[in-house]
Amino acid sequence: MSAGAGPHSASEYIIHHLHPLAVGEGFWTLHLDTMFFSLALGVLFLWLFRKAAINATSGVPGPLQNFCEILVEFVDGQVKDSFHGHNPVIAPLALTIFVWVFLWNTMDLLPVDLLPAIGQLIGIPYLRVVPSTDLNSTFGLSISVLCLIYYYSIKVKGGGGFAHEVLGHPFGIKAAPANLLLRIVEDLAKPISLALRLFGNLYAGELIFILIALLPWWVQPLLGWPWAVFHILVITLQAFIFMTLTIVYLSMAHEDH
Repeated sequence: MSAGAGPHSASEYIIHHLHPLAVGEGFWTLHLDTMFFSLALGVLFLWLFRKAAINATSGVPGPLQNFCEILVEFVDGQVKDSFHGHNPVIAPLALTIFVWVFLWNTMDLLPVDLLPAIGQLIGIPYLRVVPSTDLNSTFGLSISVLCLIYYYSIKVKGGGGFAHEVLGHPFGIKAAPANLLLRIVEDLAKPISLALRLFGNLYAGELIFILIALLPWWVQPLLGWPWAVFHILVITLQAFIFMTLTIVYLSMAHEDH
């Protein structure tokens, strides 16, 4: 689909590209395109790293092995700098989050009409291809991080220690109601900030690409290429921020004092 086909106005064109392929109603609405692309990109991540692991050599490494080793060393360095506990799960978790979110964001660099046009050819009316532009996916990932924070907080500190931390920090146990209120605000802020930061940046980036696609064809390369180059930094930075904050939050959950 192009700007001149399908929807007849600029607003219809924008709405069409930002409309998810959904089934169900209300709370039980499922965004099938977000689920499909998230799963497909997750499988791609696992396949690439498994292939690199199987073909790994101590001699001259290939491009894929070099790339995977650079990523692993980079993430491992971030974990060593930010995580002060002892947990063998944190580094693989951080690597998964970074690569998976980066792959989500990379879909934003595809031509905005490419996959939706292919989808229309096979009878799919709507297709939103960037999982990061769906608030459900970013909140789902951030809520998963929050669940891990609670899990490790209770595991490391114990039920009593966790309860004492929630009710006794920062003003002492006598101010338990105020401490609990502050803790609720703090815990709500973590997934909300993680989800909205990622969603807002990628949604805005996708919207700019859509607006560029509405311009005359001879103007699109002049604006599209510079924005795509700049957007490469944005998508990498957002994946890095999500990963780093996850490491920091889990490090705080492992503090037993």
